[in-house]
Amino acid sequence: QVQLVESGGGLVQAGGSLRLSCAASGSIFGFNVIGWYRQAPGKQRDLVTVIRFGGSINYADSVKGRFTISIDNAKNTVYLQMNNLKPEDTAVYYCYVGESEYKGSWGQGTQVTVSS
Repeated sequence: QVQLVESGGGLVQAGGSLRLSCAASGSIFGFNVIGWYRQAPGKQRDLVTVIRFGGSINYADSVKGRFTISIDNAKNTVYLQMNNLKPEDTAVYYCYVGESEYKGSWGQGTQVTVSS
């Protein structure tokens, strides 16, 4: 089971940017699902973006054009570049790596807070 550690969260003003990192304890090459989810207070954990086997990338409509997921296989690290942040982006962000959406590993989460 791969261990995931997120970092890069923090407080930022609306319009600002953050880059989240998800460092894996081992190789993440070959996993079918690699992505980011977020959970706002009182809300369910929702998909932000995901890369699936074959290279397809999907983004939630709410973040399209603002967020970008990338992977550095050599460093076993997944990144989430977040630009033009909005208050509604405030949430705990979780990295996920797995065989599917139902079997995988989660990071501990990193808090992103966007002020008006």
